[in-house]
Amino acid sequence: MTVQVGIGYDSHRFAEGRQLVLGGVELPAEEGLAGHSDADVLTHAIIDSLLGAAGQGDIGTHFPDDDERFRDAVSLDLLRTVVGMVGGTIVNVDATLILETPTRLPDGLERRRQQPLLVEGRDHHRDLGTSRGRAGGRGTAHDQSARPP
Repeated sequence: MTVQVGIGYDSHRFAEGRQLVLGGVELPAEEGLAGHSDADVLTHAIIDSLLGAAGQGDIGTHFPDDDERFRDAVSLDLLRTVVGMVGGTIVNVDATLILETPTRLPDGLERRRQQPLLVEGRDHHRDLGTSRGRAGGRGTAHDQSARPP
């Protein structure tokens, strides 16, 4: 049996006038994240991880930000497309969300910060095609020593 492992990373700046979407869930916040799609940074990192494990490039290769077809795209739809593309069986996904601002996770994530990736009733194992309990996540923030003076 061949095991392929991928690591994904994504980063977006906060932007006024945008909805904050994390893990496919719209969360109440003063600002959202800037991006061509819904800017769901958590889902984008998972997509990059899956594509990397399959040796199929990255999210920008398949869903370029200069392609109008992907303007305001729902990242969970992109994730489902990638799951179909990579084939095989996704055994496990684990993700860490690092926030600089706000320093506290939005309420929908704070309550579940150490629980399986289950946010606002969305059970992500279905989006990923994994068994229940094989998709996990947590949130954290940089401590003061990680911030520039």
